[in-house]
Amino acid sequence: MLNPKTVEWTSLVLFVPLILFGLIRRKRRPSAVRRAFVRFAARRRLAVLSIGIAALLLRAVLLPLHPPPQPAVVDEYSYLLAADTFASGRMANPTHPCWIHFETICEMMQPSYASKYPPGQGLVLAAGILLAGSPWVGVWLSVATMCASIVWMLQGWVRPRWALLGGILVLLRIALGSYWIDSYWGGAVAATGGAILYGALPRFLSRPRPLYGLLLGVGLAILANSRLYEGFLLSLPAMFALGVWAFRRGWTGARELVPMLGLLAVTAAGMLAYNRAVTGTPWQLPYQAHEAQYAIAPMFWFQKLRPAPPYHHDALRGFWTEWAVMEYLKTYRIGLLAAAWSKLANAGAFFLGPLLSIPLIALPWVCRQKRFQLVVIVLAFFSLGLLAIIDVLPHYAAPATALIYLTVIQCLRCLRASGPVGMVVGRGIPVVLACTVVLFYSLEASGSEFLHDHHSWCFAAPGNLQRARLLRQLEASPGLHLVIVRYGRQHWFTREWVYNRASIDTAKVVWARDMNVAGNRTLLEYFSKRHVWLLEADEPNPVLKTYREDGTL
Repeated sequence: MLNPKTVEWTSLVLFVPLILFGLIRRKRRPSAVRRAFVRFAARRRLAVLSIGIAALLLRAVLLPLHPPPQPAVVDEYSYLLAADTFASGRMANPTHPCWIHFETICEMMQPSYASKYPPGQGLVLAAGILLAGSPWVGVWLSVATMCASIVWMLQGWVRPRWALLGGILVLLRIALGSYWIDSYWGGAVAATGGAILYGALPRFLSRPRPLYGLLLGVGLAILANSRLYEGFLLSLPAMFALGVWAFRRGWTGARELVPMLGLLAVTAAGMLAYNRAVTGTPWQLPYQAHEAQYAIAPMFWFQKLRPAPPYHHDALRGFWTEWAVMEYLKTYRIGLLAAAWSKLANAGAFFLGPLLSIPLIALPWVCRQKRFQLVVIVLAFFSLGLLAIIDVLPHYAAPATALIYLTVIQCLRCLRASGPVGMVVGRGIPVVLACTVVLFYSLEASGSEFLHDHHSWCFAAPGNLQRARLLRQLEASPGLHLVIVRYGRQHWFTREWVYNRASIDTAKVVWARDMNVAGNRTLLEYFSKRHVWLLEADEPNPVLKTYREDGTL
């Protein structure tokens, strides 16, 4: 069956003749292109800026072929709710009087109407709304920032030319078509936090400066507000290294960490205020409050299933008691080792693929390098902590993105030093990766849809285009609208339609769940000035039909 992995493996056919050609044409003296690349990379600030601008421009050029995405996954709508809330100047929204009709997946309705997720991704999307009226602009800018920050991070570990090469790999692999830029799920924000943290760490340890201490705090703050658990895993070894350094330096070392500690204190105060606005208490995260209200399956495989709470809708009951429980039980059905391998393989397929996995043959030699041992320890610790989660998607590992590509670059350096073959392999990988990206976009331009996948590095799924079409139709029509969504018996629980703006009452279009004629009466009375539609969302081609109070069409 044709799929992105098949195409990627096929692209490796280019690699063998490229190596042979490179060995035949290999020159002892550096080429003019290589000398120019080295000179450009040596201008560190320009190299960082150029990768960020390249990410912006290349994705902008590709917009006619691959336009901004429509949301489809339940998490995306939750992040968009957070963005709409923040762009409106609020941290949370009051519970709506008809909230029971608006209950949906990954959002809270009580004690406030808000997203269950940390605010980092929502703030980035809100910035896009405020700057250009589009949340995707925030995604676009965040991915460019990620690429630039990874180049800066790599410059603290390897020579400038290798750092620039690492930035090019990230640009080609993630910034042009992955679901990190073609959805609203995120990934780039946490990756930026990890890059800033581990870019500032070696600089601070070698030359303690207030700026580097402040950047350490910035990295930690971003991680805490994007991916809290995974960010904690990634940060713990860095904090241990800083603690050892401060202990050896005494009071002088502790004084150098004051900027970081001050920023973390401000961050903690902001997080406590946000928790209080959403959950009513500073000490409970929105995620915790949401899971306590709805979830049965726990976050970690070693935890037990919880008793089912009462649900008001079959769609929510099906998601939490069937789909989520099925994902939890899958770990035990296939076995812990098989589940662990599947999680690592999925992450490897996104970040590396077969092409960037080739340099890892040099990993045993890299692990012996004293300066790189900290990176090995961090990635090993991070991976073990990640494997404890029931289901690991690539953006869960986003905080470690910069360290993953640092490992690839370090392996490429070892290959280059191993002889002519390794040198040609190191030079050929970026060329073949670029050819693969061109091949993917060529297939996309031809109308091929087999590339689309929710977790893909090449092209994300296009989203719920049917919902987007109906929403545009209603927004272009006069008046205010209420859409009552009715699902069929074969409803797929992850395909959700009921999501609303932060201010439900002022939205032009409101989406609500069908609760039969009697159950809908309160909703219809509240929105008596709106035109009411019925949408049978599980029909092959759902259309809007006028809703009648007697339940007929």
